[in-house]
Amino acid sequence: MSNTNLQLRSLITAGGELQLSLRQSQIPELAADEVLIRVLASPINPSDLGLLLGPADLSTARAGGTPDSPTLTAKIPPQSMNSVAQRIDQSMMVGNEGAGVVVKAGADAQKLLGKTVAALGGGMYAQYRVAKAAACLVLPEGTTPAEGASCFVNPLTALSMVETMRRENHTALVHTAAASNLGQMLNKICLKDGIALVNIVRSDEQAATLRAQGAEHVCNSTSSNFMQELTDAIATTGATLAFDAVGGGKLANQILICMEAAILRKSTSYNRYGSPVHKQVYAYGVLDTRPIEIDRSEVGMAWSVGGWLLTWFLEKIGPQATQKLRERVASELKTTFASHYTAEISLIEALQLEVIKAYNRRATGEKYLINPNKGEQ
Repeated sequence: MSNTNLQLRSLITAGGELQLSLRQSQIPELAADEVLIRVLASPINPSDLGLLLGPADLSTARAGGTPDSPTLTAKIPPQSMNSVAQRIDQSMMVGNEGAGVVVKAGADAQKLLGKTVAALGGGMYAQYRVAKAAACLVLPEGTTPAEGASCFVNPLTALSMVETMRRENHTALVHTAAASNLGQMLNKICLKDGIALVNIVRSDEQAATLRAQGAEHVCNSTSSNFMQELTDAIATTGATLAFDAVGGGKLANQILICMEAAILRKSTSYNRYGSPVHKQVYAYGVLDTRPIEIDRSEVGMAWSVGGWLLTWFLEKIGPQATQKLRERVASELKTTFASHYTAEISLIEALQLEVIKAYNRRATGEKYLINPNKGEQ
């Protein structure tokens, strides 16, 4: 085994340029409680794209380097530089999660040697990743790295949405971009746990996909009757909590309007402040980068819109509750939390402009997997 490690790096310069490259680094000596993972699968999640590409204008992207060591540069719009000020001139490793085989272990972690494990913690778009043994999730026997590569971000997000619902005393959920990989997981969780879920999608094809998986309440946001259909679904389920992957524009406002209308259907008296029932929308994605637009005229006074982040939620609930969620993911990895990928690409392919344009579309139902050791013996 080589002592060097090929990594994908992302850097934004003070001059307003994104620079993607592959860099060789030395593999450090392991501490007693650490392992070395040969990474064989790491998904490209929306959160990874935020670090990998930042706010770069890909219409300005230019390829460079050599076939064995490609680079890519693109301009950052001047108005977006403030949003990345804290990472200026820092070469950053990318890849939130992934899976592979433990090829070396410290003195206290020998039991993991040869095991297929998943890990979370960044820097997974690399041929090798050093990780604490305690942070590794040993995958069930017969599970491939590709099957376990996405066992943290999407599964834990979906489970944490349900956990948030319970902890904040809601009884049902609304979810947008619901035909996504994460959305399908959430649908399966809710079906299994008997939780009412309203799924918002953007096409009839996406709606059909969810209904084929047993979803009862599916609303197409492009339908001419969307607001009526969404209000009916919310009235039936009693949902007062929504998780919004879109993040910008009017969708959060539409959800709040429909929640308020559904609640008022059961009201027997008029109140000029609207319903006292609290309605909450959490934006956890940024598929739409526009500002969130709220028209308060139809949502009453009892509502909130806020941000929601998985890592902060897990910190809030603590390691014991988080471990229970992780154990459920491991036990249902090939069923509830199964992931499907559009393509498997190498580190070199991940820097090719046409490939970047493909995985940066963030199209519902499309998910790319990086195998940093693709083609290696």
